[in-house]
Amino acid sequence: MGRDGSEGENEDPDATGSDREAVGSDREASGESDQGFTESDRPPDIADAEHPTRAGGEATPTTDDDSHASDSRADASSPNGRSVDFGGMADEECVEAAWSFVESVPTPTLAVDPDTTAIHAANGHAASLFGRDRSTLALMGLTDIGGPTTGDNSIEETFASVVASGGPEHFEWDLRTDDGERRRLAVDAHMTTVADREWLVVTLTDATARVRSEQSTSEQLRTLDAIASAVPMALFQCDAAGTLTRWNDRLATDTGYAAEGLSGRALPDLFDDRSRSTVADALAEVYGEGTHIEREATLLTRSGERTPYRLTVGPVTDTDGSPVGLVGVGEDRTEASLREERLAVLTRVLRHNFRNELNVVTGFTQQAKRKVDDPETIAQLDRVIDTAERLLHLGETSRKVERLLGDQPTPGPIPLASVVTDALGSIPATLRDRADIETDVSPGITVSAVDQLSDALAELVDNAIRHNDAERPRVHVAAAELPSESWVSLVVADDGPGIPPAERAVLTGEETPLDHASGLGLWYVNWVVTAAGGELAITESKGGGTRIELSLRTPNAG
Repeated sequence: MGRDGSEGENEDPDATGSDREAVGSDREASGESDQGFTESDRPPDIADAEHPTRAGGEATPTTDDDSHASDSRADASSPNGRSVDFGGMADEECVEAAWSFVESVPTPTLAVDPDTTAIHAANGHAASLFGRDRSTLALMGLTDIGGPTTGDNSIEETFASVVASGGPEHFEWDLRTDDGERRRLAVDAHMTTVADREWLVVTLTDATARVRSEQSTSEQLRTLDAIASAVPMALFQCDAAGTLTRWNDRLATDTGYAAEGLSGRALPDLFDDRSRSTVADALAEVYGEGTHIEREATLLTRSGERTPYRLTVGPVTDTDGSPVGLVGVGEDRTEASLREERLAVLTRVLRHNFRNELNVVTGFTQQAKRKVDDPETIAQLDRVIDTAERLLHLGETSRKVERLLGDQPTPGPIPLASVVTDALGSIPATLRDRADIETDVSPGITVSAVDQLSDALAELVDNAIRHNDAERPRVHVAAAELPSESWVSLVVADDGPGIPPAERAVLTGEETPLDHASGLGLWYVNWVVTAAGGELAITESKGGGTRIELSLRTPNAG
């Protein structure tokens, strides 16, 4: 029988049970064992049919052809002089010793004839790896189980090299299973002697998972490289010491250094003396706290030019979340800085001249008003003064917007009662005294907001008074904690004419060049509120005017 329990094709039908018993008795008498193999487990190349006589048993009849074949095997030799005789008892024992040897190895292992590359023994691990039983593997050659090549050499040349040198040699070999699956094997091959016979021992490891992982990683890296080359900003990676390990072409362009000039360079060394410590401190904070940080710095190029630069860096962590490096984005701010500088100068000049000229208009208009008695003329002069004051207020609001957008303030806990007090105190007394202002704000309410919240509230109250045609405008400011305990509602309601649809479009993004808001007030209020994660809504008040609700987060809101 074969090793899989099937009937062996070469088994001699004339071999009797007494033959086998005699062999077994003789082996037990000599102290030998069957190495754990049953008759059905023994590979076909050492079955009884291959051996005409056995110690202690009767001679099995042979034909002239059998004798000739036996003589041929006994006389055969390999090109290098090794005997390939498998016809005697000694060779059967060598093969059985090879089976015992490979079974003792805890990894897939084959014992191979070094001259013919025929497999003579395979352990259970090898059978599982190839999906074949061991007796089937023992009928195959090495070239039957894998691809024809290993790298640049044929499989025959590779194993011939191992036989010639004795090994060990390590290489990888592709295998295609019966179901079409392609697998990669890591092979260790060497020559060894078992029971006085030389064998080519081949140990195999399934490296498919590793190879697929490497291929996946390689694909990911190629994708990242493609993204990095397409992004119009510098991208880079540093190790735990802050040394550059990878970067895209944009960083090389920004700095003026070639690859050899960037490789191994500490990131802070790319910046001027004043910025170097800023960058180093940012890296230390990333490594220490695992946070993302943005910094403005001055890049010092290879040619000595100074470039305004914005750095954004974040941590690369290991499996337990500890920072082991960082990745970053660098942006050349030369054009943006120049544009911002020019706009800042233009804004300051315009605002200064705007304010000065309007003050002149207001002053002369008030003098003219005192010198005339005609009611219609006085009304017209009052309108000039009111328009000038609105333009002055617009200029002041623009200054606040510029500061808000430039400073990018961080939200923090603020007592709402103090916000209301500061807001009302900042409104011009002449304007404040024209209206009835009521407040209903509990002193225990605290919100999460930026410092400009009081300015935004003042803007709402100011507009409620300025744009109200009533003889005595009424404005109500109230606050209440919402049931969710994560939000506070701050409401400003008036009895005025309401806010035109074009002004409300600020909140919905529907403003167009032909139908747009005339002032910055609502823009400013909306930016202040949303800077702290709040919301702004406009509805109609009970008095028929406008109701503006600011929904503000509390400090403990998630």
